[in-house]
Amino acid sequence: MNRFLKKLYLAIVIPCALNLPVTLFWLTGIMIGDKFDYDFLELIVWLAAVFFLCAGTYLWILAGPVHDGGKTGLRVRMMMGGRRSVFWGLYGMAAQIFIACIFSWTESGILRAFGGGFWISDMLLAVTGILSLLGVGALRIFFTSRRLSIVRRIVMLLTWWIPVVNLAVLLYVCRLVYEEYDFEREKAELRALRVDSDLCATRYPLLLVHGIGFRDLRYFNYWGRIPLELKRNGAVVYYGNQEALGTIAYNAEDIRKRILQIREETGVEKVNIIAHSKGGLDARCAISTLGMSPFVASLTTMNTPHRGCRFVDYACRLPESFYRFVAGCFDRTFARFGDKAPDFYTATRQFSTEASARFNEKTPDMPGVYYQSYTSKMKNPFSHLLLSIPYCMIRPLEGENDGLVSVESAKWGEFRGVFSNKRLRGISHGDIIDLKRQDYKGFDVVETYVQIVAELKERGF
Repeated sequence: MNRFLKKLYLAIVIPCALNLPVTLFWLTGIMIGDKFDYDFLELIVWLAAVFFLCAGTYLWILAGPVHDGGKTGLRVRMMMGGRRSVFWGLYGMAAQIFIACIFSWTESGILRAFGGGFWISDMLLAVTGILSLLGVGALRIFFTSRRLSIVRRIVMLLTWWIPVVNLAVLLYVCRLVYEEYDFEREKAELRALRVDSDLCATRYPLLLVHGIGFRDLRYFNYWGRIPLELKRNGAVVYYGNQEALGTIAYNAEDIRKRILQIREETGVEKVNIIAHSKGGLDARCAISTLGMSPFVASLTTMNTPHRGCRFVDYACRLPESFYRFVAGCFDRTFARFGDKAPDFYTATRQFSTEASARFNEKTPDMPGVYYQSYTSKMKNPFSHLLLSIPYCMIRPLEGENDGLVSVESAKWGEFRGVFSNKRLRGISHGDIIDLKRQDYKGFDVVETYVQIVAELKERGF
């Protein structure tokens, strides 16, 4: 009932706000008519009240967040406020067309008193108000939604000036926004049920090991929103802090030092390693070659090229001078970000199928360590534009892949499955670590890691 009354109130006030001059003059005509006896002060008070009521309601719709009892964050509520602004702008457009028809078919006292100029001014103000609701609402969605990809944002910009088409695109975007809101609301409710939960309180702490080309930075987390959610559910999280372009052996040494440091600081016996991409190879080397197996309870690899990448085999055929030139550029760049021994040339060539076969022979699985693996797959080259070329190269050679690593190459230890979603997009090599901080229909990357860690806890790790 309260929602119905609220919508009824808005349905009446919005046309009044869009036609505020007409509203005020119409009210003045009623109040100073023969049937009512108001003095000047009362008239001013009533007109001011109506003015602030209409203007305040309009500004609230234009800039205010929706209220959902604090279930979702400010970003989501501002996003939904943008959707609300769009819908009331569309309603205002329909109402204004109706009002224009009424004024054109009947003789209005206002029109007789003020003429066509007043009518034109009022319509210009109404059109400005409608465009403001639509434009500001679209901008709020544009800058707050996580489900809007770069391509969809470009489409919004390109179609904004095309009548009818822009409204169709805006309605499509509003549908995506509501799906995102519904997703965030369900997550908020689930999070409320898990307050003080120990779902991810594993026996041994987690050590997250990143892949090639990244570092564990303080202000940009490689793992996106995943670590925070794991901590909310009771997990203790550490990071590998290995180099971005270090070789497998070099980074394995960093991981060895990190494990020993965690043991010394906390007194724990072992750690559970979750590693992405090349980080899985670094971790395997530390466990098998550097004697860390007594201190590692489990190794979970995500999209790790255990058997190499065929497209790297082709890259290795590039002219040696060119390959070393490119490698030198990368090494100098990452040295500025803190790498002590960047070696792009060697690190990337270690992904070849031949080098991977040699690595697997020298790095067997160690007794007492639980090995499991997961991967994901893209469904078409447009799933991730930066990975479209390697995806197309890998697809005919190795089949399904995530844009860098094939499904077959990612299998190691107990293979637990392939992640994808219900849409044509699929889940890429970067999506699996929440690199873009986006949510995809049919796949919740953050909840995926919660369940992975919860299963490690159930296994006694």
